[in-house]
Amino acid sequence: MKKTLVPLIALAVSGQSEARKVSVTTSTEDTPWRISSIHLQAKAEHTPVLEIDKNSTGVRFKDWAMTFNELDWDALQLLSRQQQDSLLHCFFSPDGNLRFTRGRISPGANDYARSWFSCDETPGDFELRHFNIERDKQTIIPFIRAAQKYNPTMTFWISPWSPPSWMKIHGDYPVVSSKYNNLSPKTDYLLFSGVGGDVDEDEMKLTGARDGVFPRQLATTDYLIQDPRYLNAYANYFCRFIDEYALQGIPIDMVMYQNEAYSYTPYPGCAWTAEGTIRFNRDYLAPALRKSHPDVKLYLGTFNTNRQDHVETILADKGLRDCIQGMGFQWEGREILPEIRRQHPGWSYICSESECGWGAFDWKSAEHTFELINHYLGNGCDEYNIWNCILADNGESPWGWKQNALVRVDSQNRTYTLTPEYHALRHYASFIPRGSEIIGYIPDGKEHIPVLAARTPNGHIIIVAGNFNDSPRQITVKINDRHLNATLQPHSFNTYDI
Repeated sequence: MKKTLVPLIALAVSGQSEARKVSVTTSTEDTPWRISSIHLQAKAEHTPVLEIDKNSTGVRFKDWAMTFNELDWDALQLLSRQQQDSLLHCFFSPDGNLRFTRGRISPGANDYARSWFSCDETPGDFELRHFNIERDKQTIIPFIRAAQKYNPTMTFWISPWSPPSWMKIHGDYPVVSSKYNNLSPKTDYLLFSGVGGDVDEDEMKLTGARDGVFPRQLATTDYLIQDPRYLNAYANYFCRFIDEYALQGIPIDMVMYQNEAYSYTPYPGCAWTAEGTIRFNRDYLAPALRKSHPDVKLYLGTFNTNRQDHVETILADKGLRDCIQGMGFQWEGREILPEIRRQHPGWSYICSESECGWGAFDWKSAEHTFELINHYLGNGCDEYNIWNCILADNGESPWGWKQNALVRVDSQNRTYTLTPEYHALRHYASFIPRGSEIIGYIPDGKEHIPVLAARTPNGHIIIVAGNFNDSPRQITVKINDRHLNATLQPHSFNTYDI
C-alpha cells in the first residue's frame, strides 16, 4: 500500500514496553462486535499505511448527531417501554453505544414525516400570527424529550425542506409532480423556465444511485417567491421556530436555509438559484438572526451537489461570506468538500446527512456508511449526522422512498433488530468522543481499506479500519516508534484502542 505521512498531536507512547496491549473490536456480518487484543510491536510487518507523528495536531471533532423524524418516532412507539428505554440509552446516554450529543430538526415536514405540514399554512400571513408548532408537539418534541432524559445537554440545529406552501411560486410543497403528490404536471416547466429544459424523470428517481454531475441541469427558478414580503416573512419564520422550541426547553444554536436545494423532489423540497441563495441568506436570514438570535450560527447548506462552480459562485459574494460560520455537505456534496474546505479553511464543516440507502438494511449499505464516516471526518468535518435512526418494516415513506436505518422494527411482532449500519457507526462513535482530534486518514480508494486515526481527550489513540474485500488484508500503522500490525478479516469493521 502507499505510504502516507499523517501528523499527530502529542502522543505518549515513548518509553512504554514493546508489547503494549491493544484492545481490538471487530464486526463481520455473521459476528458483530467481537472483542480481542493484540500488542504493539517494535517492527513493521508491512509498509505503514499511516505514520503518526507526535508533534502535530488535527481537526477537533464535536458531535455525533441524528435527526428527529416523525416516522422514526412512530417506529419507536411500536415497541414496549422497556425496549424503547434500551434503545434510547444506546442512542443518547454518555455510556451508550452511539452517544448522540446533537440533533437535527426539520421545521415542517421532511421526506420522513407522516404527511405534509408547515408551521404556518395560512396564505398571506406575513406577520406569522398563525405560526405554531402544534404538530411537533405530537411527535418531534416528545421524541426530543425522551432523548433529553438520557442526555439533557443535547443541542440542536434546523434546516427546512420546504417553506410554507403559500410562500412558493406554485403554491405547493414538492418541486415536481409525481404519483405521490397532487401537484399538477403543468407547473413542472417552472423548474427550468427560460431555458426550455424538461424535468428528467431519472434524475430524481427514488431508488438506485446517481452517477456523474448532479444535478445535470440546475434550476433557473427560485421556488420561494422573491418578493421582499415573502423573503422577510420566511426569515422571521426561522426565528419564530427557534423561539417556540426554546419555550419547550430545546436549544437551537445553528441554522441552514434549505435541505438539498438541488434535489428537485416529489416530496417536500424547494429549488433555489445561486442568486436567490445569496439574496435570502445575506439580506434576510442573517439580519433576522442577528436581531433576534445573535448567538445562533448561520451555516450554508445543506449542499448535495458536486457542481463546484455553482457553489463557488455563491461563495464569491463577500457579503454572504461575512454572514456565515460554516457549511454542511451531504450526498454528492461530499465530492467537492475537500476543495471547498481548502479554499475556506477558517469555517467549520459538517456532514449534514449520512446517505440513507434504499431500504436494503444490508452489510453493503453498512460498508458504504462506514466509508462515508471515514471520508467526512478525514476531510475535516467536526459533526456527523445520521438521518433515520429507527424505521419500521421496509422503511418506506409516504412518498415511496425506502430508506435504511440503524434499527429496524418488525411492526407485526413488535421486535427490533440492530442493523449492520448500527455496528458501522458504533465502531466510530463508541471510541471517538467529543473533543477527539482526527489525526490520520486513508480513503477507501482502490484498496477498499479505509482507515482513520484519532486521539481522544484522555490520550487514547483510536485506529478505525475497514476491509471491504473478499479476502483478509494486513495493515501496519506506525505510532511513534511502535507498530500496529493487524489482520483485517474480509468485509469487516475494526477498531483498535491503544
